Amino acid sequence: MSTSPTPASIAGIDHHYVDVNGTTLHYVSAGDEGSPILLVHGFPESWWAFHKVIPLLAATHRVFAVDLRGFGDSAVAADGFTSATAADDLHQLIAALGVGPVHLAAQDISGGAAFRLAAMHPDDIVSFTATEMGLAGFGLEGLADVTHGGSWHIGVLASPGIAEMLFAGREEQILGSWAFPAMTAVVDSITSYDVAEFVRTYARGGGWRGAIGLYQSMLGEGGAVKALAESSPITVPALAIGGFGGPFTAGTLSHVVSGEVQSVQLDGVGHYVALEAPSAFADAILAFTGRVDAS
Repeated sequence: MSTSPTPASIAGIDHHYVDVNGTTLHYVSAGDEGSPILLVHGFPESWWAFHKVIPLLAATHRVFAVDLRGFGDSAVAADGFTSATAADDLHQLIAALGVGPVHLAAQDISGGAAFRLAAMHPDDIVSFTATEMGLAGFGLEGLADVTHGGSWHIGVLASPGIAEMLFAGREEQILGSWAFPAMTAVVDSITSYDVAEFVRTYARGGGWRGAIGLYQSMLGEGGAVKALAESSPITVPALAIGGFGGPFTAGTLSHVVSGEVQSVQLDGVGHYVALEAPSAFADAILAFTGRVDAS
């Protein structure tokens, strides 16, 4: 598989770079009107996780999709990067964009950062959508327990120096032969081109450090997240979207949201919902944000 040094793109979007919180974030934008939606990817992804969804949302919304620090074409993360830092990055990004409050739609391992943003900066968001998401302190750590069905990659990413020792130079095998095939249910929904785009950014020098920081956070922040949920639960409307992790996502949100959690379960869909079922994913977000905006 050959990869290009040039970022992948689609018609109708613009690429941007912005300096915030001591780093440089890359994000894309689309749409000229409507309430703003901020999309935040998980692992092993970048903004490209939403490339099928953005045009569907941008017909009626201003849409922004960011590469978290250490991911995609944002600046490489330094040692010590955490979900708390990522939350501050998102807070300052929203301020720099001047579009808040936003409909925040985050997934997977970005959950810690997204929840911290919602809890600590509630004025930044008007709704919270979680896709295939868990939180430390509410069972997510259990996914690292390989003796009870957990995944080996969590311990590898959380162990200092091990991920870069084992993964660097093997990005194509890790992503193309394991990560995406192992957690995808919709056949051929993730193409070789998609994998090449993700490989391109993880293969740069220090390209694993964003993931390392978030997974290290996951295994160490349970107490802090639980305390924050008790003192500052999410008060805006909340939606859980899931493929095979839908019930877990909805259950997690029920512990950190003060009101009712709406839930959409997409049967026959795996972990990478936005790539596997973009139309259903967009429909769920549009219906939810439409209700929020109307109210």
